[in-house]
Amino acid sequence: MDRLDSMRIFVAVAEASGFAPAARRLALSPPAVTRAVAAVEERIGARLLHRTTRVVRLTEAGTRFLEDCRRILAEIEEAEAAAAGLHAEPRGPVAVTAPVLFGRLHVAPVLFDVAGRYPGLVVRSFFIDRIVPLAEEGYDVAVRIAELPDSGLSAIRVGSVRRIVCAAPAYLAAHGTPRSPAELAEHEAIPFFQGSTLRDWTFHRGHQTETITPQARLIVNQADVAVAAAVAGRGLTRVMSYQAAAAIRAGELAVLMEEFEPPPIPIHVVHQEGRRASARVRALVDVLAEGLRADPALRG
Repeated sequence: MDRLDSMRIFVAVAEASGFAPAARRLALSPPAVTRAVAAVEERIGARLLHRTTRVVRLTEAGTRFLEDCRRILAEIEEAEAAAAGLHAEPRGPVAVTAPVLFGRLHVAPVLFDVAGRYPGLVVRSFFIDRIVPLAEEGYDVAVRIAELPDSGLSAIRVGSVRRIVCAAPAYLAAHGTPRSPAELAEHEAIPFFQGSTLRDWTFHRGHQTETITPQARLIVNQADVAVAAAVAGRGLTRVMSYQAAAAIRAGELAVLMEEFEPPPIPIHVVHQEGRRASARVRALVDVLAEGLRADPALRG
């Protein structure tokens, strides 16, 4: 294994804070990753990592070496890209994560486009309803629906979604249409939750906030099930706008009390490497941003 490969492995271990996640990211065996880092330390004559049973941390020498490795590897990649020409095709593995339903409805079609545009890329997707730490779990790009906290990630805003209340026209014809949050107490609700706690529904009107506990006999843990139940006339549900967009377009659901909706929730494409992102990461980010921005369901 040459020095550049050893540097790449060391950087992956440092960013993932562990040998096993770095091995998954690099598609190597954990023993191979461990041997590579040990060889670097032996060659340098300094300990670069503090190892414990749970986590790996950089030593002072390791912190300095990590900065130098990143700089050297970025310069080499830029030099190779320049030598190959501006239109060289991105190649290699790239991994993206997104929420399950959003990924299935909106990210997957864009990934199909990525595969068509860049046959040299090997795209791995992981759709799950939790925040995936990119470096720790070996992912390059994430699509997140949230106000983002300050972090070291680069973020591109690509759209927004609303939190809406909706019901089937037949249900409204039979039970009436609520005009304000207070009137929801007279209706069947179909709440869905993630985790162990059923959340109240919060509404806004100007600077005032109103919280309602939904009256429910049917409680589900998936948004698409809540939407299906509402389409079947079982009551009102509250979901993100993209989750009910197809049913709304088909006339199967009507949106209620739009003037009481909370502010839209932004959608971001995030990645780790900023302006020095690899060509394969830049290609994925660019196509995701283009595709999601063009999606009419994501314009809040």
